[in-house]
Amino acid sequence: MKLVKEFREFIIRGNAIDLAVGIIIGAAFGAVVNSLVNDVIMPPIGAAMGGINFAEKGIQLVGTVKAGEKHPITGLVVPAEVKPVILAYGKFINAIIALVIQGFAIFLVVKMINTARARFERQKEIEAAAPPVPPAEVQLLAEIRDVLKGRAQVEGARNLEEGRSQ
Repeated sequence: MKLVKEFREFIIRGNAIDLAVGIIIGAAFGAVVNSLVNDVIMPPIGAAMGGINFAEKGIQLVGTVKAGEKHPITGLVVPAEVKPVILAYGKFINAIIALVIQGFAIFLVVKMINTARARFERQKEIEAAAPPVPPAEVQLLAEIRDVLKGRAQVEGARNLEEGRSQ
């Protein structure tokens, strides 16, 4: 029962919810970036390189083996058709480009968050360093106090002078 209670507290605390939202947004962002790379960036690059489609680029390691033929690597007779084995380096290039774009986007987001955090910290330091402005009533009472002090000093000086002259 303790485990269930701890799990409930973990979920309610908010960290798990933030993590789930981040994963969902990240997956959606990844799909957008993959589409950007595969459908927007790579076709013009391929066209500029003579009509190359990078997603289809690869090296065929083993061709198709039909049912009943010997497999060229194992030498065994295959009971069903075996599809060709292809080293798809074009898809890998697309994935690397998507990774660079996603990494740069995350870098920009983290940079903006850090800049905002630094501004917030500086603002807190400025507010902490500056003495708080007292309310208008307190300022008015302080002015009255200062006026009364001034009068008391003037009256005290007069009384002192009158006492000497007598």
